[in-house]
Amino acid sequence: MRGLVRIAGALSGLLTLSACLVTPGRFESSLDIRADRRFAFAYKGEILASDMSPAGWTGGDRDADTPDDEAAEPTLLPVAAQAQEDFSADGADDDDAQMQAIAAALLREKGFRSARYLGDHKFEIDYAVSGRLDHAFLFPFNIDAQIILPFVAVELRGDERVRVKAPGFATGFDKSQGPGGLGGAGDKAAKALNGRFTLTTDAQIISQNQEEGAQDAQEGKRIVWTVTPLTSDAPMATLRLAP
Repeated sequence: MRGLVRIAGALSGLLTLSACLVTPGRFESSLDIRADRRFAFAYKGEILASDMSPAGWTGGDRDADTPDDEAAEPTLLPVAAQAQEDFSADGADDDDAQMQAIAAALLREKGFRSARYLGDHKFEIDYAVSGRLDHAFLFPFNIDAQIILPFVAVELRGDERVRVKAPGFATGFDKSQGPGGLGGAGDKAAKALNGRFTLTTDAQIISQNQEEGAQDAQEGKRIVWTVTPLTSDAPMATLRLAP
């Protein structure tokens, strides 16, 4: 129990990896922004964890030509080192036990309605949060992580505009970032992309990059991006809020 408490504190409520890439798998995500600055965000589906080094993909089999004596240790969440000590004391220091502990810790954090480890460095989560846009919003985010690739970022621009961008819902992110680049890890992560991102709003839509444009909906306007391994441009829209 002490180990789980320490894990929960270090996670700060968000699922990212130190020196790792965290990417979506199968998912359904939605963002609702009202002109009066109220917002609600949800993500339901898979999150995959992978090492950024070329031979360090942890979401599947590593390259067959990688010598056994050079096999990289699985890359864990920032609290994994502490978790390993805790679970070693109980005789359960295997990687699955550490990942199960992380999933349990996520359930303690606001926004995570469920979090389940599926094995093979894959998590299934149900996350939802709502509030008011008086500051930027990122999901997921951890200030202690060496690499931050948010799935969704909401940025305030001036007094009345807000820009929504979802770099994690595309394959066009800069693969040169981070020590050693993403290499094969980025390629395999991209192949796992399979989901849909929906933006609804009653604010004025200044610009957006969905080819079919915004559709009329009960909520005002609705823009739906289908995300696949062929999606190279990150979903993006700029809105004008009420003064």
